[in-house]
Amino acid sequence: MLFLVAALLLLGVAMGTVAHAPLSVTLVATAVVATWLTIFAIRERTARRRAPGARREA
Repeated sequence: MLFLVAALLLLGVAMGTVAHAPLSVTLVATAVVATWLTIFAIRERTARRRAPGARREA
């Protein structure tokens, strides 16, 4: 429960910061995070395909 409260508090702080940041800063930060998540997803996907004992989901 304490973890949930802390997560919601941090989310509120982050959303408040984004609300006061200029639109250009928000868009650049969004692009950086989206790029990072895309690269991470691709690396995870290729690593799982190369793993010799990886289970495949049906």
